Amino acid sequence: MGFVTIPRYVRVVGEEQTRAAELLRQLTGSATAEFREGQWDAIKAVAVDRQRALVVQRTGWGKSAVYLIATRLLRDSGSGPTVIVSPLLALMRNQLEMTDRLGLRAASIDSTNQDQWPETFSAIKSSEIDLILISPERLNNYKFQQVVMPELFSSIGLLVIDEVHCISDWGHDFRPDYRRLRRVVDSLPPTVPVLGTTATANDRVVADVNEQLGENLQVFRGTLERESLSLHVLDLPHQAQRMAWLADHIPKLSGSGIVYCLTIRDAERLATFLTSEGIRSAAYTGRTDDGVRLDIERQLTEGSLKVVVATSALAMGYDNPFIEFVIHYQIPGSPIAYYQQVGRAGRAVDNAFGIAMVGQEDAEIQDYFIETAFPSEEDTTRALGVIAGSDGVKSAQILEHVNVRAGRLEGMLKILEVEGAVYRQYPLWYRSARRWEYPTQRVADVTAGRRAEQEAMAAYVKLDTCLMQFLREELDDPSAEPCGRCANCTGDRLSTDVDGALIRRALASFRSGDLEIPNRRMLPCDLGPGINLKVNPVEVGRSLTKWGEPGLAEKIQADKQEAGTVDEGVLEACIAMIGRWAPTPRPTWVTWVPSSSGSTSMEPFASQLADRLGLEVVESLRRIAERPPQQTMENSCQQARNVAGAFEVVATKPGPVYLIDDTVDSRWTFTVLGSLLRGRGSGQVYPVALSDTSAGG
Repeated sequence: MGFVTIPRYVRVVGEEQTRAAELLRQLTGSATAEFREGQWDAIKAVAVDRQRALVVQRTGWGKSAVYLIATRLLRDSGSGPTVIVSPLLALMRNQLEMTDRLGLRAASIDSTNQDQWPETFSAIKSSEIDLILISPERLNNYKFQQVVMPELFSSIGLLVIDEVHCISDWGHDFRPDYRRLRRVVDSLPPTVPVLGTTATANDRVVADVNEQLGENLQVFRGTLERESLSLHVLDLPHQAQRMAWLADHIPKLSGSGIVYCLTIRDAERLATFLTSEGIRSAAYTGRTDDGVRLDIERQLTEGSLKVVVATSALAMGYDNPFIEFVIHYQIPGSPIAYYQQVGRAGRAVDNAFGIAMVGQEDAEIQDYFIETAFPSEEDTTRALGVIAGSDGVKSAQILEHVNVRAGRLEGMLKILEVEGAVYRQYPLWYRSARRWEYPTQRVADVTAGRRAEQEAMAAYVKLDTCLMQFLREELDDPSAEPCGRCANCTGDRLSTDVDGALIRRALASFRSGDLEIPNRRMLPCDLGPGINLKVNPVEVGRSLTKWGEPGLAEKIQADKQEAGTVDEGVLEACIAMIGRWAPTPRPTWVTWVPSSSGSTSMEPFASQLADRLGLEVVESLRRIAERPPQQTMENSCQQARNVAGAFEVVATKPGPVYLIDDTVDSRWTFTVLGSLLRGRGSGQVYPVALSDTSAGG
């Protein structure tokens, strides 16, 4: 009887697959755990064949198991450490917890643990760490580049790019820092495997990622079906209706969940309202402190919070398989983004809800995100000209010449830096010798693609066919078919009936607190003579409402179209606000900001307000130059200069004064004019606005 010789490669693969299956059971804590379809193939591609691979699988499929098990196999075979590039701290924390189960020594290098960096850097050099998690922004950190990268990437065993769709500007969450990874990938030896993972990538994003990660990329793509998730759409245009519906229905839903909002302001207000209605809630946004975020994640995972009201800050990477509902208070402008967020629900439960609430403000917010996604060619060219014409320039100096917001300028400079057009020697920016042209066609193409996605979401909320099938088709899932669970498949739709008392309480929450107008203390640039905030500061003021909100703000917005009218309800509300405020020393007179030509004058309102308060009204300011609308000015220097020189003081009184305007946005109109009034002998200047039009999150 002869013997069959088994090729060494086959023998090794068999041994590794057996070992990988043992590691899976170790990782999951289940003695019967088996690989899902495609998991072992992806592990084999990077850990055995040492190839480059892209895994596109739904949330909860087990992408993290692929790279954790691959890391263990590679380390056992003598390979260097794995580097995971991850965009969110939430993912880093989850991964660090999971690595213990496989005996992997892991560390993260992020903004929250800088005091531990020296120890971590030393451990990396001595090969005492198996897995390092970093953010893409860390690749641009000078200390990381000089101290860590040479050692780390010379011995790397596996590079994992998690949420790899961020590398593509076709993706819903493009991040310029991810583009740096292409240079890292290109610098790696061909024997170092690279793994990209994401749950949200259509064909166009996959093609772009393929271009970024190089040739011979193996793509492992699975179905996007979510067997436990039942999708619904609720048309409740008014914010107060949605708030009331949530307060009524969230307590009736089993388990814990997430409500997504498009803006920080809405997330914070909704969380406050739900808490006031006795629902255990917390807000989770981009301005939530890291320590608070960690505590919220823990409470949500443990079930001690009923709901977290979040922006997209709580999306990618948060690993809680027991979320039973995800509700969108406002819907994102992309089916890909919506699928990614709603996919947080139903990962390890039999039944879960995904509810899209349709609001009248959705399109306006979506438009803003689309229109500000890329810096304009005009602004970019001007910024490059400023940098090229200087021997190093600070960001604040660029803002004096370019009419963009500070945050948008930083984003623009980051893109230009990644693409080699500029470089930074902190704090100065320099023009590089590299030729660079504005990518006009690509910007137009990506913008058109995002408009198409916005139209797709508008179609989604009006569908009478399967909701899940629609989302899967938008993500180019070839196996998409009717789910049999969504409201359109079953006909079992959620009621939109809302208790009237709850709606009234929700409306009241919009006007429960007067809005403070913080005072400016420093000039952003030279504004010429007569304006000195150190000598002639302006006091903290008050705004009656927030523009675009329900209730009184809607009335103010409507009245703004009718020149010369004064609504008695608005007047009474303003008087009541001033009574609650009661600034000291008490103002003795009232004046107003002169309107531009064709705009509604505030003189009638100021006169009636002064009469009701028993104060003198004085026409103190006169417009002497027409300027562009203040809302078209994008940064503090441009906003302040747009006001300076456009007005003159024609009369003042020595006592404190209320300075009235219909709206406040950047606060520079109040600041500049208030400083001028004080310079001409007035007392303290207290700004009063009927509505705050600033973005505010």
